[in-house]
Amino acid sequence: MTELTRSSVFKPSAPRAETPMDKTTRAAREILDGEMERRQVKTARLRKARLEREASPAVEVVAPSTSKVRNKPPAKAIP
Repeated sequence: MTELTRSSVFKPSAPRAETPMDKTTRAAREILDGEMERRQVKTARLRKARLEREASPAVEVVAPSTSKVRNKPPAKAIP
């Protein structure tokens, strides 16, 4: 009797050709993965900028004083 081995029992099958649907799926996944990568890079950049801005000492904004007397425009003459 012949010796049974993995290669004698299970014949290797020919690689399956890529169908048009497989090509479309692969292309769509590549596009989505690229967009996700760019989005993650942008999010990380914005997060870093926000954390740096929050960590820096806050600049105090001084509102202009409103104690000045405003000049009234001259009254219009009645014709």
